[in-house]
Formats: sequence, structure tokens, C-alpha cells
Amino acid sequence: MAGHHAPGTCPVCGEHLQLTRLSCPDCGTELAGDFESCEFCALGGSDRELLKLFLGSRGNLKAMERQLGLSYPTVRSRFEQVLARLGLEPREPQPESPLEVLQALARGEVELEQAQAKLLG
Repeated sequence: MAGHHAPGTCPVCGEHLQLTRLSCPDCGTELAGDFESCEFCALGGSDRELLKLFLGSRGNLKAMERQLGLSYPTVRSRFEQVLARLGLEPREPQPESPLEVLQALARGEVELEQAQAKLLG
């Protein structure tokens, strides 16, 4: 049954489902008990791949942009969507210092016009 992932909530009442049974597809061995579930396992394959890429790039969204061939805003948006699916609240945007704006410009994370707007307020 490759490709399927377990739901995290009950389709009847909406409560969190508990993992109570494991089985080996090769020999048929089954284990029953109360097992700890994985919140990342409930994510779809593309979300898990995005998280793997994030970890592999050491949290550098700009590197992810290059690897995925997508724009920085698209990568950031996809990453924010995965965080939301994990129940993590988005960070409140913090005001950037002029140095941070210039560093982001140097890394290519913002366009010149965006940097100018941030610097001029």
C-alpha cells in the first residue's frame, strides 16, 4: 500500500487518532498496542520532500529556490503552507534593520525596488 498515509483525525468525530496496530507486509506479523504517532507522517509526500530539502539546505530558502527552480516567494509560500498544516503559527513579520535588508538584497532574496521601499519606509 505504498503512497497512502494515515489520517490524523477521526472522520466521524474529528478527534486525534491513536496508532494502535503495526503490521509487516512481508511476513504478516502484527503488533498491537499504543504507539506514538508521527505528525510529519500525516503530511503528503511533496510536503515531506520540501521539509527534507529544507533540512538539507540547512534552512536556506534561497538554496531551496535554486534547487526547486522556483521563485523565492513561491518557496517561502509553500514552506509557510507546510508549517500551517503542522499547526505552527506563522511568525509575525519583524521590522528589518537596514543591514538585514541589504544582506537580503545581496543574497538575491529581494529585488532592488523592494529593498528601497523597506529602507525608505
